[in-house]
Formats: sequence, structure tokens, C-alpha cells
Amino acid sequence: MLKSGDRISVAIQNALVSLAAYLVGYYFTASFHGRSSSIGGLWSLVSGIVVLQATSRDTWKSAVLRVLGTLIGAMLSGFYLYLFPFSPVGMAVSVGLTVLLCQMVEVPDHGRLAAITVALVMVISSGNPELSPFANAALRFIESVIGAGTAVLAVLLWPKTEEPPNSFSL
Repeated sequence: MLKSGDRISVAIQNALVSLAAYLVGYYFTASFHGRSSSIGGLWSLVSGIVVLQATSRDTWKSAVLRVLGTLIGAMLSGFYLYLFPFSPVGMAVSVGLTVLLCQMVEVPDHGRLAAITVALVMVISSGNPELSPFANAALRFIESVIGAGTAVLAVLLWPKTEEPPNSFSL
């Protein structure tokens, strides 16, 4: 169980990762596609919070798996949208294929987030037809990398003093 000071430290670390990831993602995306910059900031923030773990080692592992899963989702959705227009059925098929690919390359835990990447890319493309599917997919991938990198940087700059216990206790 975390001590009161540790709880505050974890909360501050999460808040700082959220702020930094959002701002970097927002301004990065705004330089390429202003209409989706707030989504870019949000996607970076989500990635940072998902990747941030209790230990440095777990954060690094989560970052690698998150980036790999997002790469799969972004590539699959970009390729789909290059060939076909957005459709809910096409999105569902792409989500299913993305989850399957993530399971095949042994990143099943991040398959759900890769599937969300597919949905995000497809919905943004449907609302922004001027945005190339590949540019959209690349932006969503880079935003995920920004969030993951922010979380990794946070644990490097603010390491935990002790590892959490291996078992759950009340």
C-alpha cells in the first residue's frame, strides 16, 4: 500500500505527464493539421497515462508494447482508408484484424488500444476528407509515441524509491 506522500507523488507525476503529453501532442499535430490538434493532444495524453506504470521497467515495457500496437493499428487503418472509404463495417473489420495481428505478435494487452487507434484514425478521416489517410495514421502514431516518451521521461526524471509489492493486499 502506498504511503500518503507516495500517493501524492504518483498523482503529481500523472498530472505532469498529462500536461506535458497533451501540450507536445497538441502543438506537434497543429503544425501539420490544425483541425485535429486537440485530438492529437488528447491521444498523446491517453498514451502517456496508459504507459505510465508503477516501476521504470514496467513503464519501458508498456511503452514498447504501446508503440508496437499503435503502429499496427495506424498502418492497418491507413491502408484500409487508402483503398476504401470510411464505413462502420469496414471499421469493425479493421478493428478485428488489428486485435488479431496484435495477438499474433504477442502484444494482446495493447491490442485494445491499437483497436482504438483504428477507430480514431477512421473517424478523424471521415470528418476530415482533406487529410490523407496515411498522414492521419502517421499523426496518430507519432502522438502515441509522444505520450509514451513523456511517460518514460517522467520515470527517468522521477524514479520511484522502492518497487511495489508483488502481491495484492488490502
